[in-house]
Amino acid sequence: MKRPIYFLALMTLLSASCKNEDHLSDSNKPNILFIVVDDLGYADLSVMGSEYYETPNIDAVAKSGNVFTNGYATCSVCSPSRASLLNGQFTARHGITQFVGAPSGSEWKKKNRYTKLLPPEYKHHLDHDDVTLPEVLKENGYRTFFAGKWHLGGAADHSLPTDHGFDINQGGYEKGGPYSGGYFSPFNNPQMEDQEEEKGMSLSMKLAKETSGFIEKNKDTTFLAYLSFYAVHAPIQTTKDKWKRYRDKAEQMGIAENGFEMERILPARKYQDNPVYAGLIEQVDEAVGSVLKTLKDNGLDKNTIVVFTSDNGGVTSGDNFSTDQLMLRGGKGYQWEGGLRVPYFIYVPWLKQNGGMIETPVSGADLYPTLLDLANIPLKPEAHADGISLKPLLNGEEIDDRPLFWHYPHYGNQGGEPVSIIRKDNWKLIHYWEDGHNELYDLNTDLKEGNDLSGKNKAIAETLYTQLMDWLESMNTQYAKEDPEWDEAARIKRLESHKTKLMPRLEKQRREMLSPDWQPNDDWWGSEVNEINKNQNS
Repeated sequence: MKRPIYFLALMTLLSASCKNEDHLSDSNKPNILFIVVDDLGYADLSVMGSEYYETPNIDAVAKSGNVFTNGYATCSVCSPSRASLLNGQFTARHGITQFVGAPSGSEWKKKNRYTKLLPPEYKHHLDHDDVTLPEVLKENGYRTFFAGKWHLGGAADHSLPTDHGFDINQGGYEKGGPYSGGYFSPFNNPQMEDQEEEKGMSLSMKLAKETSGFIEKNKDTTFLAYLSFYAVHAPIQTTKDKWKRYRDKAEQMGIAENGFEMERILPARKYQDNPVYAGLIEQVDEAVGSVLKTLKDNGLDKNTIVVFTSDNGGVTSGDNFSTDQLMLRGGKGYQWEGGLRVPYFIYVPWLKQNGGMIETPVSGADLYPTLLDLANIPLKPEAHADGISLKPLLNGEEIDDRPLFWHYPHYGNQGGEPVSIIRKDNWKLIHYWEDGHNELYDLNTDLKEGNDLSGKNKAIAETLYTQLMDWLESMNTQYAKEDPEWDEAARIKRLESHKTKLMPRLEKQRREMLSPDWQPNDDWWGSEVNEINKNQNS
């Protein structure tokens, strides 16, 4: 399949196509639209280099605002990074180091993963002592609204969105995916009401509809609308029309005979050619466009900050093996850039520096203090302890150099390993807890992380390792422990099964999904339910 053009060339074109506009003077109390897409990869947008996916509405946010080309989630899986967006802390500090619901300790062994280490315990809900972004905004007169995926605790933990500063919750509870009803109505979500006229509507558009309704009702107040899509998390689903269009597009671009290759543990998708995933992304883009239109129709577009990001990298392995991150290695669950680097856009209508690219490494933990700063609300560094305001960068200024840290003492469903990571300047050091070895990469020259420089640059590796260990000790964090019953032979057998059984099965599924007559079920996951009923009644 034809590969996308190089990222730097695309970003140069993006920068040239955008004009700086002085929309209005700095606003005292701007509205905020905060958009989070689940599992959306760094390269899963046309504005970020994809020639396969089509995302004109999301692209418009990037082109109007600022693109942080080194924007990171605080974890390669969802719950930890979602907590960081709300509390401004790295995962080792807030304690949610794994996606909520994953087993730990001896319970992990029931998954038959045969790993050398047993993952540690972790917090299973957002800490009630954390002072969250919506709580601070609410104290300063904001109406606060949440729609979509939460996955930071549930009613039993008294940890729903409404327990952490949101006035209204539409669809957020303990589940991490659209497991109850799928991506088409009825959704059977205990925190969101299904309407008869919504049958066949996509979940992304339903969440957009609820968000737009909130905006319209509160257009004369000041608000935070936090739109947290369940998409593009597995199980991926789309309509027949969208599947066909992207299937045909894949054929036009050239379908490779084999679509997967082995990473260290699991097969990984090699190309962006999944028509169902592409259709699901387009559904999100349409939903984003509908909310942006609501802002404009109500005269709010010039006084509303728009943030757009993802909670972790795109799924190249595990789940639905949905996508490829092009210039980056790995994806969701992995320790490499494909698992951590995410789309990261901020649009502030009145800034003169809009339409630019910012290369300074930044974190999801920074969005909390940045939004407070842009809203002229005093920062709370004791709360967002690891996040800093990016307002200077948005104004074309600089911020002090600082390291970014990650701590993931778990095994990912997608092939990731227990690691801790530090990035400082262009250097990234990964410490592996299974055997204690380090990998060192120069991200300026090696985005694919294929050239480990820890042997050639021992002084840099040792300095970063010491800084990483000192930071972890200051966090008093938890670590994986060796399983005394670890069976290396069983692990090797499982890995061999991934090559000899899983890989052929994935190739077969890919070929079937790209065949002209493929159909998942009678009503395309419920998207054609109204059409079927109409035909039956005629």
